[in-house]
Amino acid sequence: MHNNPVAYIQNPSQDKSCTRVLKVPKDMKKPIYIYYQLDRFYQNHRWYARSRNIRQLRDPRSAKDTGRCKPEATANGIPIVPCGLVAWSLFNDTCSFARGNETLAVNKRGISWRSERDHLFSKHVYPRNFQSGGLIGCGTLDPSKPLSEQEDLMVWMRTAALPKFRKLYGTIEVDLRAGEVVTVAVQNRYNTYSFGGRKAVVLSTAGALGGKSSFLGRAYLAGGAACLGLALLLTLLGLFCPFPVDEEPRLGPRRR
Repeated sequence: MHNNPVAYIQNPSQDKSCTRVLKVPKDMKKPIYIYYQLDRFYQNHRWYARSRNIRQLRDPRSAKDTGRCKPEATANGIPIVPCGLVAWSLFNDTCSFARGNETLAVNKRGISWRSERDHLFSKHVYPRNFQSGGLIGCGTLDPSKPLSEQEDLMVWMRTAALPKFRKLYGTIEVDLRAGEVVTVAVQNRYNTYSFGGRKAVVLSTAGALGGKSSFLGRAYLAGGAACLGLALLLTLLGLFCPFPVDEEPRLGPRRR
């Protein structure tokens, strides 16, 4: 462990590669989802979450619309696209995976939501003047690709509600067997040391009800079943105990 981790992560000439070995505990069917996990990172802070401009992401004519983006609104007097602290703090650790001598390809396509690609991030808006100010943030963006193809950015800008969260990094499109060893090579660039945070890489699969935690799926099923039962009950009451239409309403005072 480095004596000064903040200086280590901020030194551009320092080698930041590290290797971790994971043993697969049980069979994992493809696709295998790769998540990066951050702890003690408050994306839900009001000042941070508001530091963006939705119109700028959608419309190329709104490139100069940097309202709410301070302090990352302009650099050298030129508007930043995309502006704001959320984009500026983009996660930039990278990971590669191997099983023995076999490299496991990471699929980065489709990690964002279709609604984000089609409606929120425009195919006509390109990064401009991004990470070119005096204080460099984290990840960079390819200026030749429109925002609708920058899926890592879309995932990151979907702010988390809790300080400990996971975000989708990519997928592995092969099965893994129990007992196999996966080597993870990480480029440790993201500075969590300055705020005492932690980060991790997580491999997971999804079942019929989603991820490992099935609480939300079960809650939706229970709520749907309750609504269906209530609808059937009201239907039966309407069929067998109808309200007499020719009777005066009994809610108000009776007239003479």
